[in-house]
Amino acid sequence: MSYTIEPSSDGKYVIVTQTGDITAETAAESKHASNELGRTLGINCYLIDVTEARNTERVLGNVHLAQEDAPLAIESGVRYAVLVKPGDHSHDFVVAFARTQGIDTTLFDDRSEAVEHLESAAGRLNTTPPDRGESGGVSTRRPVA
Repeated sequence: MSYTIEPSSDGKYVIVTQTGDITAETAAESKHASNELGRTLGINCYLIDVTEARNTERVLGNVHLAQEDAPLAIESGVRYAVLVKPGDHSHDFVVAFARTQGIDTTLFDDRSEAVEHLESAAGRLNTTPPDRGESGGVSTRRPVA
């Protein structure tokens, strides 16, 4: 996997663009680098663009990554919008598990909706379990309470 990290043009969120196969190790590397940039710039919202990446990690690796991230993410009020390619459900588990840990994380397959979510004033943590679509996968957009 490779990744790029940059602030949005308006400075409201950090954009992390990942390509290739994602494992717990590579996800942790990009997460730490993006969180460092966010802290430096005073930004706590992140657009994680994985439209060209697949999560190939096993369940336990995804669980460990989400559990490791939870205390700091919750404490600092971090909000993640994960942008996926339509039909790619390889990220569903880690996002759903992160949500059960209290991390404000939402899946999107539309970039403008993901950006709108990050820019919205509703910054409360969303710990509602993810909705399931007809296909059994996690729905693309979850309402924010």
